[in-house]
Amino acid sequence: MSGRIVIVGAGGLVGRVLAGQAGRQGRDVVALTSSDWDITEPGSGERHLAAGDIVVNCAAITNVDLAEAVPERSRAVNAVGAGNVALACARVGATLIHLSTDYVFGGDSTRPYDIDDEPAPLSVYGRTKLAGEHAVLAALPDAHVVRTSWIFEGGNGADFAAVMRRAAAGSGDIEMVADQIGSPTYVGDLCAALLQIADGGVRGPLLHAANAGSASRFDQAQAVFAELGADPGRVHPISGDRHPRPAPRPSYSALAATKSTAAGLTPLRPWRAALAEALATMGGSLL
Repeated sequence: MSGRIVIVGAGGLVGRVLAGQAGRQGRDVVALTSSDWDITEPGSGERHLAAGDIVVNCAAITNVDLAEAVPERSRAVNAVGAGNVALACARVGATLIHLSTDYVFGGDSTRPYDIDDEPAPLSVYGRTKLAGEHAVLAALPDAHVVRTSWIFEGGNGADFAAVMRRAAAGSGDIEMVADQIGSPTYVGDLCAALLQIADGGVRGPLLHAANAGSASRFDQAQAVFAELGADPGRVHPISGDRHPRPAPRPSYSALAATKSTAAGLTPLRPWRAALAEALATMGGSLL
């Protein structure tokens, strides 16, 4: 088994689930929240790390609309902070896996984006995450930058599937955007991919790890309702311009796994199968 897994940003959804999965596999896990390691402070990370550690950086401002409102803070965490983590890893001789996003792309594609497609971020979040990718690879060229998309768990949290679970348990109809397409990704499957990368044998600085297939938020919401035994007809499609948000979203940001698979990463299963398992794990049906 690989060396010690050090999770940065362990207070978030991915960090929490990753720590749990790694621990259940008998790995040596160090889970660091933002209060343990403030990645915006240069030189603050070396005391947490040792040679041979495998660091997974999940720390980020991921609320896309919040990022738009606090661009300097977003840059400090998503870009400068990511570079600080990479520099700390380089200084002590640790490996780094850095989590990034489909929002580095501009949404003008008609097919899923692969790792060598040109980024063109639309939002502060996307631009700062892309800057973070560049900072990581500049400081530590052997790092792995892993882009993912539309992460969900489906329990009691704030992720999309969880919010739709609560909507399905109610009685009213809801409207959901049908003209923004992405790759819904189950956090458990993403964490399994991150642990595979941690174990070695996956090549290349850029990787995509997202459940296979694509969907709109409308599609995903209907699927949650259907899996829970609620009427998917209660979900109605609308255009994104009906409810404008502070931060622009790419109209299409599905991720392709072709080149990541060629690099040695096991493809993630279709998103609908992952959603069914996630909802079942988190409490089964409503009926």
